[in-house]
Amino acid sequence: MNMELSRRGFLKAAGVGVAGTTMGAFGFADLEAAQAAAIRPFKLTNTMETRNTCPYCSVACGIIMYSKGDLRKGEAAEIVHIEGDADHPTNRGTLCPKGAALKDFVKAETRLKYPMVRKPGSDKFEQVSWDQALDRIARLLKDDRDANFIATNAAGVPVNRWTTVGFLAASATTNETAWLTYKVVRSTGIVAFDNQARV
Repeated sequence: MNMELSRRGFLKAAGVGVAGTTMGAFGFADLEAAQAAAIRPFKLTNTMETRNTCPYCSVACGIIMYSKGDLRKGEAAEIVHIEGDADHPTNRGTLCPKGAALKDFVKAETRLKYPMVRKPGSDKFEQVSWDQALDRIARLLKDDRDANFIATNAAGVPVNRWTTVGFLAASATTNETAWLTYKVVRSTGIVAFDNQARV
């Protein structure tokens, strides 16, 4: 496409751009916001709101998930929209690019939804139940702690250390959950304890 722009045409186009920007600065852009606010409720009609925390970084932004399908009637709820929670004190409705794309994260085909285990000598993972996974984790942790717990140091001073296991906590939690996680992990004697936010 060959387009020739004269100096006079350029000045006219620039003038229109400046006028549009000026009108927006004077508040006429609120008309677009009002139209969007009028349309939005129709998009989310008959949806159920669920408040949660974004699963990414340690900021712990609040999100609202909208789902269709009434669980009381036995219907499967499907998430149709996710947005920032305007009432949340951390993010006040804003989300970073990863948080704004949470719906794609939830609906990803490759998302892991169930515990998987790869048995010794196997070349593939197999799905197990949550009870099996938690029982196995608890058993392995108990066996390792019993075998490697250090109650006292060489001078006989109680130290209560468990140095053969590390714990990596999730950062997208509330302060109360983070405090409880810290207390539980430290009470077992685990020394190597870190948070996802620093990874």
